[in-house]
Amino acid sequence: MSDSVPFGSLLAKIIDNRGKTCPTSEDGIPLIATNCIKNEHLYPVYEKVRYVSQEIYDTWFRGHPEPGDLIFVLKGTPGRVNWVNDPVDFCIAQDMVALRVDESKVDPKYLFAVLRSSQIQQEIEGLHVGSLIPHFKKSDFDDLQIPLVEQKLQKYIGDTYFNLSLKIDLLHRQNKTLEAMAETLFRQWFIEDAKEDWEKVTLGEVVNITSSKRIFYSEYVDEGIPFYRSKEIIELNKSGQTRSDLFISNERFDEIEAKFGAPVEGDILLTSVGTLGVTYQVKANDRFYFKDGNLTWFKDFKRISSNIIFCWLNSKDGKEQLDNISIGSTQAALTIQGLKSLELNLPSPDVIQKLDEQLVGIYQKVQANQSQIQTLENLRDTLLPKLMSGEVRVQYQTEEVA
Repeated sequence: MSDSVPFGSLLAKIIDNRGKTCPTSEDGIPLIATNCIKNEHLYPVYEKVRYVSQEIYDTWFRGHPEPGDLIFVLKGTPGRVNWVNDPVDFCIAQDMVALRVDESKVDPKYLFAVLRSSQIQQEIEGLHVGSLIPHFKKSDFDDLQIPLVEQKLQKYIGDTYFNLSLKIDLLHRQNKTLEAMAETLFRQWFIEDAKEDWEKVTLGEVVNITSSKRIFYSEYVDEGIPFYRSKEIIELNKSGQTRSDLFISNERFDEIEAKFGAPVEGDILLTSVGTLGVTYQVKANDRFYFKDGNLTWFKDFKRISSNIIFCWLNSKDGKEQLDNISIGSTQAALTIQGLKSLELNLPSPDVIQKLDEQLVGIYQKVQANQSQIQTLENLRDTLLPKLMSGEVRVQYQTEEVA
């Protein structure tokens, strides 16, 4: 049985730059914001970062994170937490804090694991204030109760959780590298080495671009075939897994599949309303249907492979072209006609085949890594509550005294 203590009592220091909107530069030291803190990653990720000069870094901030601190988000989606690696090559913006753990009271990696547990994440959500932009105040830290177990078990839980998270993070980084390799190959073969005599075609000439048949609210059921919207496709793009809370019956899906078809391996879905241009390439065992309008369906590829179109849509060139054809000022959107009109230069079948063969190898490795990530995440996240509750017991190795 574990005791619980106030969250704030376990902290030696809180580094908070609230109210400090600092001048930024075109380059320098990365200034990370809350979008860089993600629970699926061990360390902060550098997405849409700004930069500060060395002078601003030295003089403007109240303090900076140190290795082994925790970065904790206070606003937006409160409770997201990352570990600070060594060396620290960033500074933190507003709406989050760096937490220095009092190691005389709790193992830092144990606290990190507990803060990420589903139980504590739910409790943080229950302590949110603000309807439009949720936030979790520092003054609320002591309202959050952290369960403590004996010291040896803390260390075991913390080290186990951290090491599994480290393996997951390395696989995520490997996938980023593989995806960058795919884009480099595409750019070299399709843009930098493009020949003047290559045929210029529209996207609509080489792939069938369409959407789904409309599913009405009355057709939703409690269980059956998952029904995806943009939210689920974005989750699949990020992590390779999602949980749908909408379903249609097996009978309705079979009827649609027989008359109009359903997504099959190699097809591509593209988010086309709101958050634009997020892709998902359908896997062999996928069985789902999706919302018309929100998602655009690429299928029946002719003279070019699904892998090449997928790579192009995710490339800098592809994303720029999608931005150019988006419509709507209040809510951005991509139309099927606009997508069909996009142009690309089509090389010879031999070039297409050679590039596709290389992309197949890269994307197979990405998918294998995603499967391993899912396995490790499931192990980590199911093991943590069992260790904390005592359902899984740990036998410590006793040290012999000479």
